[in-house]
Amino acid sequence: MSKPAFKDYPKHSIFKTKSSMDTLRSMRAFVAVVDAGSFTTASRQLAATKPLVSRLISELEDHLRTRLLNRTTRQIALTEAGKRYLSRCRDILPSVAEAEMEASEAHTKPAGTLKVHAMSTIGQHYVVPALAAFHERYPALTVDLTLSKNDPGILEEGYDVAIQVTPDALPASNFISHPLGVIDRVLCAAPRYVERRGNPGSVEDLAAHVCLQLARSIIAPDRWLLFGPEGEHEFQLPVSRFKVNMPDAMAIALREGVGIGALPTLAVRSSLQTGSLVRVLPEYRLQKLNLYAVYASRKYLDAKIRAWIDFAREWITHATRADDMRIAIGDRKAVERR
Repeated sequence: MSKPAFKDYPKHSIFKTKSSMDTLRSMRAFVAVVDAGSFTTASRQLAATKPLVSRLISELEDHLRTRLLNRTTRQIALTEAGKRYLSRCRDILPSVAEAEMEASEAHTKPAGTLKVHAMSTIGQHYVVPALAAFHERYPALTVDLTLSKNDPGILEEGYDVAIQVTPDALPASNFISHPLGVIDRVLCAAPRYVERRGNPGSVEDLAAHVCLQLARSIIAPDRWLLFGPEGEHEFQLPVSRFKVNMPDAMAIALREGVGIGALPTLAVRSSLQTGSLVRVLPEYRLQKLNLYAVYASRKYLDAKIRAWIDFAREWITHATRADDMRIAIGDRKAVERR
């Protein structure tokens, strides 16, 4: 026989006249009294007073509108209804205890599925390897990672953590955020482009070059804010005939010799190491990008979320610093060669 739907329960059920917590407490007291054979022994086992245990049983009978126990001064006996109810309690209470244990362990022991969202390029270069190392530490966890260009609705789409990137501080919200690191951005081009068009010697020289735009970027796509030895410079990009919307795609276009582009170091680190791309104006850096882990609430934080946040703060912060160090070493060598 199928289980009745919520709407089919009688009006005197726990959903209407008695809280489920009170009912479970009374059920536990009822089973303890039956197993112990007396109110005195049951109250001692429950660390409660005998009057309280007696009241819980009476309230349970009133709630059910059914007598469960026949009491005398010397003994108690189950009624027919009490026998049936006892059988149900023995089915229900262990399941409730198991559910409570699982929920409590979720606060102390990483378990279940960790659902993470990240921006595509950041996700491929940092989050995927970080989650791989995290999963190796917690192999019982299931990892569900989604990569896309748009920030998600964390609550609406059911994500535990979102890795977000912004050139500024995150806007005020009810969410909790932790900084994971800072990502530098650099100007680069293919060696054959530099050989063909020349290497710009100043920010002003960029106006004579093909400068690629990163379309629909989280920062202003129509200008570059550069920081160098002589301070801050803003370069207004000319109208570009070549736009891409993903840093990795722009890196490919740059390697093909299309022009000069501004990209985060993570998207060009390997190309700079192999020489398929070279730095342009290596003494300058562009506006940095701030990396954050964002989640819904600090209260009763699930252990899997807390473990991932702690792991990501260490792993990703180290990775961004290592990338910046490699780029800085390359910059010094490039400047020395000029």
